[in-house]
Amino acid sequence: MTTPHSSAPPPAPDSSSPDAEPLLSQRAVVVFLAAAFIGAVVGVLTFFSAGHVAAALLAGLTGFGTSTLGLHKLIGN
Repeated sequence: MTTPHSSAPPPAPDSSSPDAEPLLSQRAVVVFLAAAFIGAVVGVLTFFSAGHVAAALLAGLTGFGTSTLGLHKLIGN
């Protein structure tokens, strides 16, 4: 017993469907990338200053978090 195979191609995704929307807006991507850059710079400078990886990691994460909040307020919709 064989099953018939459909020769029709699968339907193309509809661009108006809610699944076609991007996960993040361009504004959110810019805010997160800028905050990641700031956090990395703070972390590297802290590592060069203190020489401890844990201190650099905490400083970088703190820099990322605070700059995310600041950039969110600074960059308009």
